[in-house]
Amino acid sequence: MEVDILEKYNQTNQFGNYLDLKIKILKPGDVKYTVSVKEHHLATVKSAHGGFISAIFDQIVGTAALSKAILESKLVSTVEFKINFLKPVFLGDDLIGHGLVIQSGKRLYTVKGEIFNQNNNLVATGIATLNAYPFDKSDMNS
Repeated sequence: MEVDILEKYNQTNQFGNYLDLKIKILKPGDVKYTVSVKEHHLATVKSAHGGFISAIFDQIVGTAALSKAILESKLVSTVEFKINFLKPVFLGDDLIGHGLVIQSGKRLYTVKGEIFNQNNNLVATGIATLNAYPFDKSDMNS
């Protein structure tokens, strides 16, 4: 069932598709994303928009939590996150995001997220809290 949930999520996650992210689940609760910064991700002539970086971060922490929650037939939604932008991100950069569940309970997951550039420089880091809820209570259940 967990594979079905993840496949359905990937099919319905239009925003994730728009971001051009590629995912690799290392193990439940541990994921990596990659993306190349394109013109439609920019805020200035050369620099990526902070909203784009935040969206990547949300995908990273959300998918890390989801990859663990689906083992219990649950989905997740972001409750809050804090992100620190450490270095600028530029057109053509290849970004690698890593999400790791550091605590999971019955309803709340705490996830650490990091985004690196192609030179292995940490460009953003943060932490998130996500709510886990039963798949059968979601709109994906139809």
